[in-house]
Amino acid sequence: MPQETPAQDLRKLIKFLIASAFYFFVGTVHGVAQVIPSVRIWLDSIGSPYGGPGHMIDPLAHAHINVVGGVVLLCMAVTYYMLTTLSRRPIWSMRLVDHSFWWTALGVAGFYSTLMTFGIVEGNMLLRGETEAIYKLHRFYGPFIAIISTGMGVGFWLFFANIFMTAKSIYSTPSSKTA
Repeated sequence: MPQETPAQDLRKLIKFLIASAFYFFVGTVHGVAQVIPSVRIWLDSIGSPYGGPGHMIDPLAHAHINVVGGVVLLCMAVTYYMLTTLSRRPIWSMRLVDHSFWWTALGVAGFYSTLMTFGIVEGNMLLRGETEAIYKLHRFYGPFIAIISTGMGVGFWLFFANIFMTAKSIYSTPSSKTA
């Protein structure tokens, strides 16, 4: 019979659930805050949700903290758990489980923070009429987002690699049952 994943290894998935709940919490607070009339007026005045700095805050930051932070981390945990439970085989690499979590979770936090920071700073510059300063600051936005999103992408790719290698080990190992 194949070796099952020890319960202590599966406990590593708890951090996915806690982070998912935390990101959903941040996303709900963000959602409530952005419909407060004074905040909504400010966001609309800086281009939310269609363009300008406002779109970085609503919808981009709000969607990413909820969808990637909340939903994707939850789906990762469920996939890791269900794959081991249904196949009765261990995950290919518990080390990659940890890496997929940290790269993704920190990537989400960095992505959200970058969007919020640049959205707020550039939005205030826009309202003060500092168009030239916005262009100077905005040239840093691309590299920041590229680095942060690459980190988040590494988390996704490690997750996919771990799932694919686990599936490969499930289907390439002969079954212990005889026909």
